[in-house]
Amino acid sequence: MTTLQSIIIAIVEGLTEFLPISSTAHMRITENLLGISNEDKFTKVFTVAIQLGAILSVVVLYFKKFVDFKNGQFYLKLIIAVIPALLFGKLFSEKIDELLEKPIFIACVMLAGGLFFLFADNLFRDPEIKDEKDVNYLTALRIGLFQCLAILLPGLSRSAATIIGGMSLKLTRNAAAEFSFFLAVPTMFAATVYKLYKYYSDNGGFSSNEIKQLAIGNMVAFIVALIAIKFFIGFLKKHGFKVWGWYRIIVGCILLLLIYIGYIK
Repeated sequence: MTTLQSIIIAIVEGLTEFLPISSTAHMRITENLLGISNEDKFTKVFTVAIQLGAILSVVVLYFKKFVDFKNGQFYLKLIIAVIPALLFGKLFSEKIDELLEKPIFIACVMLAGGLFFLFADNLFRDPEIKDEKDVNYLTALRIGLFQCLAILLPGLSRSAATIIGGMSLKLTRNAAAEFSFFLAVPTMFAATVYKLYKYYSDNGGFSSNEIKQLAIGNMVAFIVALIAIKFFIGFLKKHGFKVWGWYRIIVGCILLLLIYIGYIK
């Protein structure tokens, strides 16, 4: 992977990680367009590790929330919500890795999610929870269970699963999106640490070039994610999910076309 390739992939990660459109699907398409082999072990680690830069953008944007150590309930809610993902990720890690190698599965999930999004705004009406402070522990756990769907179904989108899950539990769009961002921090931090540790153990460390690529990738993902989160919150308030539904359908169809003509294998 060249420096330019790592920057492009990091831009895609930063743009798509917190949008309900699946960063996994977008990075998979990007890798193929850039001619990067799907068998490259470092690339697989890189696409997970640069999530660290993306989640740092959440901490910066919501800094007061994350450093309010007097608000122990906030941290406890995140711990409760992240536990299902940690358990599912551990139990089904091999199966998840297999699904990540099947682009046709990812494309079908993209399409199915897009069709659902076309009607999502009409399904969840009269929300009652407008702020994270009003989310109780049971609701946090349930949102965490929705997050597991994204782990088991690559292409669904972690943010999509948690936001829709939150809305189904009576959170407003804004509250559901923000809780999804908060939950991303422990979830993606754990996934990043695990992948980096596993690669380090299996390969005896990282080369100087790999360390450089990881540093550049995380920095780019951080900057782009800052912009994407601010954009998404405003856009979601005004327009809802329908436009993201059509977007997912279009990308899913493009992915299927690329698979059909043999460009993606």
